[in-house]
Amino acid sequence: MPAEDRRTEPEPTVRDAISAPDAEGRPRRVTRRFPLFTKDTARPEGGGRAAPGDAPAPARQWPMLVVLSAVAIGLLLTAVDVFRYGMLVVGAALLGAAVMRWVLPRVGMLAVRSRFTDIATYGVLGLAIVLLALMAQPNPLLQIPFLKDTLHFTLTK
Repeated sequence: MPAEDRRTEPEPTVRDAISAPDAEGRPRRVTRRFPLFTKDTARPEGGGRAAPGDAPAPARQWPMLVVLSAVAIGLLLTAVDVFRYGMLVVGAALLGAAVMRWVLPRVGMLAVRSRFTDIATYGVLGLAIVLLALMAQPNPLLQIPFLKDTLHFTLTK
């Protein structure tokens, strides 16, 4: 085929950091920053696996299974009328999820949003559940002195 009959495609304009071309000859992005114009949805951060692909299916998502198992145990304790300890286990499970999200590089489906957002969400919810379980009536294990005065001040006319 003569060279003048070949149609050449225009060179793509790339505004990101690029590396070697992919199999089809297009430039490949190596940065995690989004391009100026997105043409597809980003792969979720939690889409990866926590264990290698040759591991059995439950083992690949072990962080999520640990958290869900702990929450199930806490809810079971709550159902058998051990409310305070059950809720402490649920709160501890969420705090454990925050720690795993912070420490482990790959946590599978435990990663929902960005690392910071996941850590903040799991941590704040876990801490709130633990504190509320400690302050639950009757016989609270944690008493905050100004809380009763604040409640009376906000509810009185």
